[in-house]
Amino acid sequence: MNPNMLPFFPAIFLIILQSLWFPNPALSSTAGLDSISRLLRIQDRQRAPPSVQEAAAAAVVHRLLPSHSSSFHFRIISKDECGSDYCFVVKNHPAYTRAGDPQILIAGTTGVDIVAGLHWYLKQRCGSHISWDKTGGSQLSSVPKVGFLPRVQEAGILVPRPVPWSYYQNAVTSSYSFAWWDWNRWEKEIDWMALQGINLPLAFTGQETIWQKVFQEKFNMSTSDLDDFFGGPAFLAWSRMGNLHGWGGPLPQSWLDQQLNMQKKILARMYELGMNPVLPAFSGNVPVALKRIFPLAKITRLGNWFSVKNDVKWCCTYLLDATDPLFIDIGKAFIEKQLQEYGRTSHIYNCDTFDENTPPSDDPEYISSLGAAIFKGMQSGDDDAVWLMQIYAAMKPNGPIFCMQGWLFSYDPFWKPPQMKALLHSVPIGKLVILDLYAEVKPIWITSGQFYGVPYIWKRYLDSASMCMLHNFAANIEMYGILDAIASGPIKARISINSTMANHTYHGGLFDFPKVGVGMSMEGIEQNPIVYDLMSEMAFQHNKIDVKVWVDLYSTRRYGQSVPLIQKGWNILYHTIYNCTDGAYDKNRDVIVSIPDVDPSLISGQQNGFLKYGKPYTKTFIREITDSFEQPHLWYPTSEVIHALELFLCSGDELSRSNTYRYDIVDLTRQVLAKYANQLFFEVIEAYQSRDLDQVTLLSRKFLNLVNDLDTLLATHDGFLLGPWLESAKQLAQNQEQQKQYEWNARTQITMWYDNTELEASLLRDYGNKYWSGLLRDYYGPRAAIYFKQLRESLENGEDFNLKEWRREWIKLTNDWQNSTNIFPLKSRGDALNTSRWLFNKYLRTSTILA
Repeated sequence: MNPNMLPFFPAIFLIILQSLWFPNPALSSTAGLDSISRLLRIQDRQRAPPSVQEAAAAAVVHRLLPSHSSSFHFRIISKDECGSDYCFVVKNHPAYTRAGDPQILIAGTTGVDIVAGLHWYLKQRCGSHISWDKTGGSQLSSVPKVGFLPRVQEAGILVPRPVPWSYYQNAVTSSYSFAWWDWNRWEKEIDWMALQGINLPLAFTGQETIWQKVFQEKFNMSTSDLDDFFGGPAFLAWSRMGNLHGWGGPLPQSWLDQQLNMQKKILARMYELGMNPVLPAFSGNVPVALKRIFPLAKITRLGNWFSVKNDVKWCCTYLLDATDPLFIDIGKAFIEKQLQEYGRTSHIYNCDTFDENTPPSDDPEYISSLGAAIFKGMQSGDDDAVWLMQIYAAMKPNGPIFCMQGWLFSYDPFWKPPQMKALLHSVPIGKLVILDLYAEVKPIWITSGQFYGVPYIWKRYLDSASMCMLHNFAANIEMYGILDAIASGPIKARISINSTMANHTYHGGLFDFPKVGVGMSMEGIEQNPIVYDLMSEMAFQHNKIDVKVWVDLYSTRRYGQSVPLIQKGWNILYHTIYNCTDGAYDKNRDVIVSIPDVDPSLISGQQNGFLKYGKPYTKTFIREITDSFEQPHLWYPTSEVIHALELFLCSGDELSRSNTYRYDIVDLTRQVLAKYANQLFFEVIEAYQSRDLDQVTLLSRKFLNLVNDLDTLLATHDGFLLGPWLESAKQLAQNQEQQKQYEWNARTQITMWYDNTELEASLLRDYGNKYWSGLLRDYYGPRAAIYFKQLRESLENGEDFNLKEWRREWIKLTNDWQNSTNIFPLKSRGDALNTSRWLFNKYLRTSTILA
């Protein structure tokens, strides 16, 4: 969540954390490996019956490709048939004789493996492409008609998983992307997960209802006692992590009941497909009412989390001390209530400790007791419990640090080696699984030889894997990625010396942990489909991929045909937009969606921008980066990306009927014009600093016209509309009051995000910004107009820029917008290709950037 984090690469590697000191490393390795192997055996034994998984897989193909439901036959097989691995096998069906008979047999060790095998066949043999609906949906027109499906080699094709688990989600994805989903949307997502081979997804929906039952039934709380504990529907992720309380709430009982019912449907479908859903666990975050009911309980109020005025109405949550007997009681009750409500578990639990909050004590014994109590709470409710902990590395001036889910160790100097070790040593060997989200290698890691007393463990992973990222912050819309890292990182990590599940050796003070999975941990989904298509494929890849060849095939699959100019365009994007190696995180701060809250007289220096006359063209930038202004990110020469856009446009008539192409042309045009808008804004600032009122007026008008034109472009594809976000929120409401509350939640998350005063904006303003039609025309444009008005008035009156008045008007605009109820279109309108061509000619063809 912290917007000051460094970049991550689009994979995460799961490792078993035995210990950071190894008095007997060989024993530690064996115990940790045995524990995970035992868990895998339990999961296999408790999986749904083969007939249930086979039927669930058949239902996926019926929803995805109903015309071919009879063309595929599915069968569960044992791991022995896969060489003791999880796998899928694709064969020609031996009984096929005529159209209408099953033609292709797909077998797998689980329902997920079967569905992943189906995806593999459709992708590799039929040239199809499967994406989220918002990013163009699935291209299945290339699949031959029933009876004419491509055959595979006679012996069949066996594809084993290199590692058993494929993980999916981030703790905040539930709020940035899933907040308003109904069952129809959830069903599509679970199908998508299965097709991508995901078998270890977070399952956090409905947990507030479990908490309500636990606190009411076991700890004597009333419904009103919990009103201040839960956040609103769009902010539940941060309420769960103990960052805030009450913001956007309270939660109506209908919401709680509705979400619990949804969770039961979600889990039932996941289990039918053989997935291992990860449930939440207790981290110590408690309602304030617990202090009243148990006056002797050791409860501490934590510090401020991004509230403007340390407003205790929202911030400063309560932590139950791990040494208090209530801690394990609550942890146990929460696990037991989930088991009672859901009927079963996969025995893997996730919780976040001190997500962007500082613990009340830095005593290692206290930290250790906290970790031990968290796990003890899980284990008391489930003997086979394993704690799933998310962790990543980040760069700091004084060296590397690493972090659990929620950036725990990354930004807070509190977390030094003794505190980190204390927490990570607190769990029995093999009972802690880490989601390894390491940042990109920097020379600074060379100095980390004694990384918490274990030389080279992290360095070796960094040298061999080095790349794992969240990829997306706050569901921002930005074309971005590092395809080379995705195509090689997971392979390097697996083949590094002594890194396989079967070989763990201690030598010379160095110890290699077994890797047990790969995965994706973005904050928001439904963006950059090429990144997720490649990353999901890596869960089954045993060798590095030739990315140039893969990208050529990707464009053919995505559009259903090979178009040479489009392939050339994608090759440019691969080497520019999808080759970000500048070491900067990609939190979108384009001026349109995040206008600088700063006095324009402070803006000076250089900003690498568009290319002019073939040479680097620098524009003004801020002299002193402040909390009010974070610079836009630009890591590629824009002239090359504009050329790629030209190639896409030249081939548009061949592909204009393709929904995937229409999404891509809108997204690419948006990307180019968004960066152009950054340049245009800084030209306005140059004119202001030159006291040129006419130029300020002319250029600011051009900027505002561009915002409106971009809104028109975004309106041509369903994936870039504000309306569905707001309408899906309102549709979950049971009455007018709830409708108003839910819509306010939805509007606030994507604008101010958190609290503000009349003259002080939220510290998280624009964190959840979106390039959505309706939002640009109705909010971002009017906001920019206020800023430009203040520029003009400053020049006309010969006075300094009135920063106070700018903030007053902007914050009022935002508050009014968050409380408004105006309606936005739910369906796209206009022609994407023609609109893109019009904007290219209007803004780019005659621009000096193409000279």
